[in-house]
Amino acid sequence: MEIDQPTIQQKAGHFTCAWSCFKALPGEAKAKAIKVAKSSKKLGEDDPRRVIHSLKVGLALTFVSFFYYSRPLYDGFGQSGMWAVLTVVVIFEFTVGGTLSKGLYRGLATLLACALGFGASNLASLFGRKGQPIVIGILVFLLVAASTFTRFFPRIKARYDYGVVIFILTFSLVSVSGYRVEKLLVLAHQRLSTILIGGAICMLLSFIFPVWAGEDLHKLVASNVEKLAKYLEGFGGEFFQPLEDERNVKVSNADKSFLRRYKNVLNSKSTEESMANLARWEPRHGRFGFRHPWKQYLKIGSLSRRCAYQIEALDAYRLHRLS
Repeated sequence: MEIDQPTIQQKAGHFTCAWSCFKALPGEAKAKAIKVAKSSKKLGEDDPRRVIHSLKVGLALTFVSFFYYSRPLYDGFGQSGMWAVLTVVVIFEFTVGGTLSKGLYRGLATLLACALGFGASNLASLFGRKGQPIVIGILVFLLVAASTFTRFFPRIKARYDYGVVIFILTFSLVSVSGYRVEKLLVLAHQRLSTILIGGAICMLLSFIFPVWAGEDLHKLVASNVEKLAKYLEGFGGEFFQPLEDERNVKVSNADKSFLRRYKNVLNSKSTEESMANLARWEPRHGRFGFRHPWKQYLKIGSLSRRCAYQIEALDAYRLHRLS
């Protein structure tokens, strides 16, 4: 049987292409590795606190892993030691305020959910083996539905949403586990203890080279006001410059970058509100004492955005004048 010459050449071409791609793999892998290394270096240089935070999270996970490495701890807590690991992963935030708020929410929500779950399990046991799952199902439905509905309130959504989610999760697990687990109180105690221990470790480590949300909020608001001031200062020189000079003199984009920085102010609302909520949880530090007026920063931010909207209209007129 004869094979067509074009078919042989086509197969040879595919083989050559595949071999070329295979030979190029090491070079491409090396180039990607160098690119990732440069990106990681730049990310760390932009904010060295990110590197420190990563090390602290690794240290916290190493500490809680001793619930499995150490035999006495494992005998005391058993499989519930995994809750300490999950707690560290979930609540260890970049800022002190974020870690404290999540840690306290998780601890209080777990305590309340364990108590209610244990009570629901005992109440359901009064109805016998057949009626117990029905009663537990009704209680879980009512409490979870009511808790989920509260998450739609703006105030609760903004400040207590995480605590409500943890409450729903823990209550469901504890109450449902009561149908199969005989020593439910021991199970609830072990889970609550490991969560509290994991949260305490995160809170203590967060005060080592701390990152304060309050300071970041202060710097962000001040930076936004400075961006608006620089635009207005530069706009005077741009606007009052003769039109002939504007068209003839070519200024580099780097020199006019300040004319575009005001746009960052327009999208800062969510960041400012998040930082203000976290800053309320932080203890006294530096120039920021107890009951620091964090709400005033939100008012300043709101006024800055209103000014930025006016500047955007002014900038549109400037660009129209240059066109």
